[in-house]
Formats: sequence, structure tokens, C-alpha cells
Amino acid sequence: MKELMESFGPSGFEAEPAKIVKEYLKPYSSEIISDKLGSIIFVARGKSQRPRILMAGHLDEVGFVVTGIDEKTGFLKFGPLGGWWDQVLLSQRVIVRTKKGDLPGVISSKPPHVLTEEERKAVVKKEDMYIDVGACSMDEAVKMGVRIGDPVTPWSPFSLFKDGKFASGKGFDDRIGVFVMAETVRRIREQGIKHPNTIYAAATVQEEVGLRGAKTSAHVVDPDVGIVLEVDIAGDVPGIQPHQAPTKLGKGPSLLTYDRSMIPNQPLKNFIIELAERKKIPLQLSQSTGGGTDAGSIHLDRAGCPTAVISVPTRHIHTHVGYLCLEDVENAVKLTIEIVKELDADRVRSFTEI
Repeated sequence: MKELMESFGPSGFEAEPAKIVKEYLKPYSSEIISDKLGSIIFVARGKSQRPRILMAGHLDEVGFVVTGIDEKTGFLKFGPLGGWWDQVLLSQRVIVRTKKGDLPGVISSKPPHVLTEEERKAVVKKEDMYIDVGACSMDEAVKMGVRIGDPVTPWSPFSLFKDGKFASGKGFDDRIGVFVMAETVRRIREQGIKHPNTIYAAATVQEEVGLRGAKTSAHVVDPDVGIVLEVDIAGDVPGIQPHQAPTKLGKGPSLLTYDRSMIPNQPLKNFIIELAERKKIPLQLSQSTGGGTDAGSIHLDRAGCPTAVISVPTRHIHTHVGYLCLEDVENAVKLTIEIVKELDADRVRSFTEI
């Protein structure tokens, strides 16, 4: 988990985390296939070739891209890769990946000592921020290896706290979903768990910029059911009302009831709720009016694909430091395994019968 979260991989630049997942899942996969965007799909064959179960978690993290270099100072202008709220950016440390290697940097703007009274009252927008990598001119930045188009990620070491029960770090959105997917595949193989289907575990790319890898991965797989593994916006934060984000850390994984990109297949949703109750796995129901997941692409594949989203509640997503509870991660793995065990042809057919 630590290696995966700390790896460098904003949208469009996911090669490093992809290699980590490939190395980890190679011993547990019947076959490894891919799309042509960079997504990797690990095949785990069960009793039958169909139904095909597409499990998806996205490799990319929110990050930035260098858009320009200030001629006089060498400071870097940048644009977002994924959604960023301007107020979480100032004074945060970043890594700029260049042709000559990685450069540490810090997001900066004019210091408060030289701001006018009106400027102090205004929110600084990312368009007015710079990344300082220690250069003193454009020529020096270029000599350091910086080019327009270079990717940038937050610098945020992974760590455990609360006696190892909670984790903090960058990239939980959505490498914790990739982790749950990988653990599901590993345990099914190591424990000899029978499943009446074939699993296609996809580590997708470019979710944060338009669910792109999910679309191409679904085209490669031609799935009968989609299970997307994600983060959820934990609502146990001051100022958030329960109807805005109902899930809490430590209360179990969540099941999405709807979001901006997908209304889940209702028989599949109800099956998962009943299964969690039967297996005594804690499950929270969630919704989001302001976001979407890879399910938004997968459920529209070809004639449609019954799809659900299982998530790990996470605080402070799309910032430098997220928080999550490892017990929620463990229960997400357990629930995903139980779902896969029961998705035979008859069950899958029932999801779309009228």
C-alpha cells in the first residue's frame, strides 16, 4: 500500500503505479492484457468463461502539468490534472518529473507582506500561483530539465497513525480502490476461493480527466457485470451535513446509490445490500451529486452493463493528505470477494430481466 500510494502517477502519466501493480498481481493472474491508453487488466479464470466480472480501480491521482516557465524568475506556471480547489494548494510541496529526473518544488505566490489590503482579502487562484523549484531564471529551469508538459504530483509520504488503524497520504483516490482490487485477486488465488465466472481486474488510467481508461478497458473486456472500487467522500468532517456526504470512517465500506455519472443497476444494488447483511459485513449507503467514477463509462458499455460502486470512505480527497481507516479497506476486500463468489450466470441474468 505504501509503495503504491507514494508512486508518481497523475492522469496520463500512470506508468510507475502500473508497473507496481503488474509486478504484484503477476503471480495471481491467469493472463495479463491491456488497452492502448495504459490500463492493465488482470484475468483470473474461475469455473466459467462467462459471466465476465470487470473490477476496476483507477491508477491516476490528481496532479498538475507545467504550462510555462517565467522568463525572469524561472518559476513554473501549472495547470490541473483533475479537480483541485485553489485553497488547498498554497505552500504545499510537489514533485516535478523532468527528463533529467525529479525536482522538489513548492507552490507559491506573493508573500502577505507585500500584498495590498484588497489582495489580502481575496482568495488566491491557482492561475496566480507558481511552482518554485529553486531556479532563478528560465534558462536555469530549462538546464534543470524542465519542459512544458512535464507532470507534477503532490509530495506526501504515506504513514500510519492511531496504533496503525488509520492511514494518511496522497493518491488514495483511487489507488486504495486498486489495492482492494489487487487484494481481492490475490486472496481468491492464494486461498483457492471458487468463483463461477472470470474476473477481469482493471487498473485503469485517466479517470480524473474523464473516465477514459474505463471506457477503453470495458471495450477490451466486454463485461457482464461491473464492480468499481473507489473512495467515498467521508462526511464526518465539520461543516458537512449528513445529506451531503453520509458515510463515516470506521463504519464500513459504502455502496453508491447514485451520482452524477451513474444510477446503479437496482437488482445488483439490492443484491449487494442483502449479501452484506447476510455475511455480517458493515456497509454504508452513499450518494454524490457532485462527482462520478469509472462506473459512468462502464455501465454504458455496448448495450449496457449492470454496475455498482464499492468505496472506502476517505477524508480530504483531492488534497495533499487523505485519511482513511484500514478496517474499512479490509471490509471492502471481504465484501468484494463475497460478491464475486455469487455472480454466476443465473444471478447475473436476473439483474436485467424484466
